[in-house]
Amino acid sequence: MDTAKFREFFDWCVGSWKTERTYHYLSNKEVERSRTDFTIVPLTADLKAKVMSDNQYPLSLELDSLPGFSLGFYTISEKGEEVSQQLNLLFVPKQENNSYLEGDYLRDRAYEESKPIISHFRFDSKTRELLMTTHYTRVVSVDSITLVNPTLRIRKIINYQRPLEGQPLEQVSLVGFGVEQKVS
Repeated sequence: MDTAKFREFFDWCVGSWKTERTYHYLSNKEVERSRTDFTIVPLTADLKAKVMSDNQYPLSLELDSLPGFSLGFYTISEKGEEVSQQLNLLFVPKQENNSYLEGDYLRDRAYEESKPIISHFRFDSKTRELLMTTHYTRVVSVDSITLVNPTLRIRKIINYQRPLEGQPLEQVSLVGFGVEQKVS
């Protein structure tokens, strides 16, 4: 499995980022702007093992080859609401299909629900888009990060009301767009 471009994507993501976002809440027809400061640092092998253990995921013998990060962020909305969080995440590639790499995305703490969670990711090596899909209790969150260059990312988040098992994603409750710039 060729993971060179995938690893390069994450190497470029390490560091500090500033983000300007707009969220569209479709259920109450509200638009909100926010600013987020991110800090991303690589995970140690011990923390990678802990993320796997927290998720009751079979321990991989190749922990060093798996991209893993500690992500800290602070967000302030235009209304003055503040949110900060620190979490650890790990990507486990499982299959390659043409220019796509797919696998599991593990977190020790989820955004919507404060518990460990396993999600799905797909990485397109041609467009450098990382697409992460998480099934929470009430919503399904589809989060896209497109790395335009080493200092610019475009972010798109769509939250769907979680459908009945086997049904398609149709009812959108939130759409978010963001421009993320690396801070020197």
